[in-house]
Amino acid sequence: MVSIIPEITRESVVYLIKEGKRADGRAFDEYREVSLETGVINKAEGSAKVKLGNTQLVVGAKTQIAEPFSDTPKMGVLMTNSELLPMAAPNFEPGPPDENSVELSRVTDRCIREGKVVDLEKLCIIEGKKVWMIFLDIHVLDYDGNLQDAAVLGAVAALMNTKVPTATVENDEVILDHEKMIPLPFNEKALMCTFAKIGDELVLDPSLEEEEIMDARISIGMRADGSICAMQKGGKKPITRDEILKAVNIAKNKTEELRKYLE
Repeated sequence: MVSIIPEITRESVVYLIKEGKRADGRAFDEYREVSLETGVINKAEGSAKVKLGNTQLVVGAKTQIAEPFSDTPKMGVLMTNSELLPMAAPNFEPGPPDENSVELSRVTDRCIREGKVVDLEKLCIIEGKKVWMIFLDIHVLDYDGNLQDAAVLGAVAALMNTKVPTATVENDEVILDHEKMIPLPFNEKALMCTFAKIGDELVLDPSLEEEEIMDARISIGMRADGSICAMQKGGKKPITRDEILKAVNIAKNKTEELRKYLE
């Protein structure tokens, strides 16, 4: 029975896609219901909770003063980590991050970093010595497909929600004023759109059922001006040039829709 059910599911989903339909009734370029809430973690400097259909995750941002990397002495530091909690899905296990967790962290980090969401140069306090370091922690609570778009939306919202103490320098020492909290120097609202390739079709925001039988996946990070800042391809089968261009055109409109939740 265990081996038969996935094949039945595959045939059912593939048949619907060929007929121009999806199991939940959505159009191929339609997101599930989106919900975004900020300031949900009292102990974090910034936080956000995202629901994308039944997929649910929380992103927390913590800040501290640290030394910059030697090759970027004038820039603050951004570190992104994700945790796929065992309660979120039957196949998530406790222990060190697996390849799915590592990929989610890297894709989110790349979109935010290459999208220049936060002006890291303005996080420098003393060149080569002291900068603000931002830790982004993504905690997946419920997994029902498309963690990528939910994680990027949550990460950007958490960063917009983050405030740090005013920092001044006296005698080469950093003085923090916790009475004067200021937002992070924000540049851009770069967001991500993910598509699953099933047969000859691309479907936006794949559900878990669609992810389990997809042939390939492509995630596209996009700035507000429509320029691409990140792209990640997954799955074993190829995605054609025309399919990529189609996905990019859809992503331009859909990231704009997602951006409204940040306002």
